[in-house]
Amino acid sequence: MKKVLSGIQTSGRLTLGNYIGAIKNFVELQETHESYYMLADLHAITVQQEPAALRSYIEEVALLYVASGLDPDRSTIFLQSSVPSHAEMGWLLTTIAYLGELERMTQFKDKSFGKESVGAGLFTYPALQAADILLYNPDLVPIGEDQKQHVELTRDIGHRFNTRYGELFTLPEPLIQKTGARIMSLDDASKKMSKSSPTPASYILMLDPPEVIRKKVSRAVTDSGREVKYDPATKPEISNLMTIYTHCSNLTFAEIEAKYEGQGYGNFKKDLAEVIVATLLPIQQRYEELRSSGSIYDILRKGAKEAEAVARPVLLEAKKRMGFINL
Repeated sequence: MKKVLSGIQTSGRLTLGNYIGAIKNFVELQETHESYYMLADLHAITVQQEPAALRSYIEEVALLYVASGLDPDRSTIFLQSSVPSHAEMGWLLTTIAYLGELERMTQFKDKSFGKESVGAGLFTYPALQAADILLYNPDLVPIGEDQKQHVELTRDIGHRFNTRYGELFTLPEPLIQKTGARIMSLDDASKKMSKSSPTPASYILMLDPPEVIRKKVSRAVTDSGREVKYDPATKPEISNLMTIYTHCSNLTFAEIEAKYEGQGYGNFKKDLAEVIVATLLPIQQRYEELRSSGSIYDILRKGAKEAEAVARPVLLEAKKRMGFINL
């Protein structure tokens, strides 16, 4: 059985884009792979977080992981900060990452653009992300298209370590969905749907009530014309909505086109809202049940023990090869 590892930053509330682009895929992969799914809370603090908000985000992401179908008996679900090996390995790999590599990371450029001062963690965190991955020697890393550069850097750092100190790390491959890997904003299909957007109408939260979902979809930007057709080059807005539709239903793009032929966008958007509601409502109900039970903390404690049992031997071997004394 091949091994996968991935995770989501706990830096905000999760959107429908997070579900389609990541969590839905995580749930499917746990059926066929040895699976490790992390809540990247150490990465979240590369930008300033209010402690109460961070705590709330961590709990919400954990609950949504499980409510969406991640099974703690089939997947290891854990907090990054609860597995000390991550931070220690992150420092070791920071020392063999090159300044130029980190400067080229597009996410650093995007998040630091226009800011007078930027925390050092935002610059160096790709080395920690490499540690997150390499500690588990996964074969595959399910990611969005925007994270491909980070997996490539992980492979470079892992190869550099293996060359200097002997083969230890598996060099993983990125696993990117053919469709849905990057759900775009409802008000601008040139931008990714983001939980950090200052415009709530641009995204659908996984915990948005049905009436809010319906309103946001009704106001979603569409292209000129009336044809419901999947064509990302000339109809990016409607193509984005169709991508959401196909992932929230059993319909293909061709079937959606046929269903709404000659009808314009109105009926399409009404039905789209309902398939989104039908997708998220069971998750929301399960979320409330889990939150009331308090069982999520037992799940996270179990996951931390399982993750540390895998990660720590790899850390100790890496330290030994680098010349450290393990007491």
